[in-house]
Amino acid sequence: MADNGAGPPPSALRNRKKVDSLSAGELAALRSAFAAVYAIDDDRGFAYHAGIHGLPLPIWCQHHTPLFLPWHRAYLYHFEQALQDQVPDVTLPWWDYYGGGDPAIPEAYASQTAGGAPNTLFQGPVSGIPQAQWDRLQTGEPLPVATSRAPGTLAPFPDRSLVQQALEAPTFLDFSNFIETVHDNVHVWVGGTMSEIPVAAFDPIFWAHHSMIDRLWYLWQLAHPGADPPAGVMRTVLQPFPNTIVASTLSINALGYEYAAAEVPVA
Repeated sequence: MADNGAGPPPSALRNRKKVDSLSAGELAALRSAFAAVYAIDDDRGFAYHAGIHGLPLPIWCQHHTPLFLPWHRAYLYHFEQALQDQVPDVTLPWWDYYGGGDPAIPEAYASQTAGGAPNTLFQGPVSGIPQAQWDRLQTGEPLPVATSRAPGTLAPFPDRSLVQQALEAPTFLDFSNFIETVHDNVHVWVGGTMSEIPVAAFDPIFWAHHSMIDRLWYLWQLAHPGADPPAGVMRTVLQPFPNTIVASTLSINALGYEYAAAEVPVA
């Protein structure tokens, strides 16, 4: 993800699809990719990538700063690369929050089993966190060995009008502030592990949630060409990703993926 402005030819772009639009084969491949990275205990594996967002220290994620959207776009990109190293052509799907009826965890992530085996998207293993670091949080809860959820018990789901308000925001900072409120509320609505920043990324639904946020940024970019982050942060390095600066996250096509433009409506 170097800062060279170059990207793959259009034919090489991978489409990040809506979770509910994945074929049986695509969903099986995604589950296989997660199973593969769960089993790796070095910097190619799930614990390493999930841990970048929270524990183990240092915590690198950016929240409530102008780097929130660029940092998480880079984060998704690097994790998606890790999945593709195990199962080529897999992409991170996005969670369509308002796709139908009452808010709910997508079935692909909500079912405990898939094809007679444990569903690798239902929960993720929590590992690589020193007990001493967890104890410093003083949560009163034991360090989890796997993720959990409690949808709707902590807060209501954000109304779709908040998303529309974000998409109509005139500047990058306005959009970022509005959409991060939606982002925060979804985390809290899911509850359990997702409501705690130090371990949120260990839940597989985290990645579908953030793909939706990334997609919404992309839709806003389409409607506001040239409305970039502040000039003062454009060359900021997005740690801990080497050679990745804010400017190199602005084009999803340069990063090798796209979202289907036909699925624009959110209101």
